[in-house]
Amino acid sequence: MSLGSYTVSAVVAVSDIDTAKEFYEDKLGLSEGRDAGDGGRTYECGGGSEIHIYPSPENAGKSKATVAGWGVDDLERVVDELSSKGVSFERYDEPIKTDAKGIATVDDSKAAWFKDPDGNTHGLIQA
Repeated sequence: MSLGSYTVSAVVAVSDIDTAKEFYEDKLGLSEGRDAGDGGRTYECGGGSEIHIYPSPENAGKSKATVAGWGVDDLERVVDELSSKGVSFERYDEPIKTDAKGIATVDDSKAAWFKDPDGNTHGLIQA
């Protein structure tokens, strides 16, 4: 058995579910969310993938790594759209340098990162 043939989902701890829902729905444009038994909310994304947010104030924003990532076809357009909705993109100098919009280019790929209200880092990548 290999897990490579199964779908995988991101699960993100948040401190306040109402604040998180506003960010994920209004700023990121996620819709068709469904309430879950843990007090959280699950949003369907492309290709049968999902992102689930759940209330866990003691764990929210603790990871220093990217907790979820979306593959996009036009990173600059997506960054511009999200920026217009108030999403702030991270700027890095090391180990990857980003431009003024927060976009890093590595070989043939581009990537950008943003944080939710709890400081959970999310990524966008255009391969």
